[in-house]
Amino acid sequence: MTTKMRSEIAEQPAALRATIDALLPRTAEVQALAQDTRQTLFVARGTSDNAAVYGRYLIEARAGRLSALGAPSIATTYRRKLDLEGVLAVGLSQSGRTEEIVETIEWAKACGAKTVAITNGGENSPLAQVADLALCTLAGEEKAVPATKTYTTQLAALAVLALGLGADVDPDDLRRVPDAVEKLISDPGDLQAVVDGLADKPGVVVSGRGLAFSTALELALKLKEACYLHAMGLSYADLLHGPIAVVDEDTPAILVAAGEGPTLAGTVALAQRVTGAGASAFGVGGGTELAAASTAALNGPDLPEWVAPLGLIVPGQLLTEALARRLGIDPDAPRGLNKVTQTD
Repeated sequence: MTTKMRSEIAEQPAALRATIDALLPRTAEVQALAQDTRQTLFVARGTSDNAAVYGRYLIEARAGRLSALGAPSIATTYRRKLDLEGVLAVGLSQSGRTEEIVETIEWAKACGAKTVAITNGGENSPLAQVADLALCTLAGEEKAVPATKTYTTQLAALAVLALGLGADVDPDDLRRVPDAVEKLISDPGDLQAVVDGLADKPGVVVSGRGLAFSTALELALKLKEACYLHAMGLSYADLLHGPIAVVDEDTPAILVAAGEGPTLAGTVALAQRVTGAGASAFGVGGGTELAAASTAALNGPDLPEWVAPLGLIVPGQLLTEALARRLGIDPDAPRGLNKVTQTD
């Protein structure tokens, strides 16, 4: 029987096409709203927070604008006012109904920020209603608890946001994403070998850097919530500062990289170090260089680095779904989780 998660993975090309077609013409609205701002503050939790990491790296690296991840508890728990004049605050919530995120965006506006909502909940969702501008994704209803199509369409919305903020990238690259994702779903690479390599392992380290760091965090989260693995998502720079000591025969590494860009060489070198120490290194993306240095590899998208994360997560989603089934776990309804999580 096909799981809901697997079906929703397959729906991503159509969801991405619809979202990109709807949002790409709206870059001028982003530009107009942000014209008197200098910095970007992202507000999110869970998978949406991982998407925000992509937004932060993209906007800093390609639009030259200082960006940061906000702590919602400053607004909702400590109730501290901040001077947010000159700040563009971006709230991300797949449902648009996470009360903490809605409250934090209201707080940011009261503190002087301009506000943007990125949500799959539609224009009438609470988050869209409180923001100055809503970029609503068109993923359709997502029934499986682990987010797949709502995550990748969030990344598409963040790419549009970056374009509106003046990112020095080609919008046509974004239009290529749905076809690249479709190709990955049809041919994810050596999926069975990676499933076999993880099936008897209690934990795994997932690592990437720069724009691929968000993918490492998101894949680690998926393996934790759907496969119950002790999965640690780290920048490879942080991994080398000490946590690499946990990588051994019982704790393999999954290493994520775009097929081009300044972080690829370091990722390949890390794969060589891991396998040289007798541990398994499973590559995701990184082209032939990372595949050659890895124990087994999943394919990455044929896309420039700035949009590669929209495709890089897809083989990781397929891995999570297949590994969960291998372990006898229903990936659609992991224990202890609901589709919408409310926090104070």
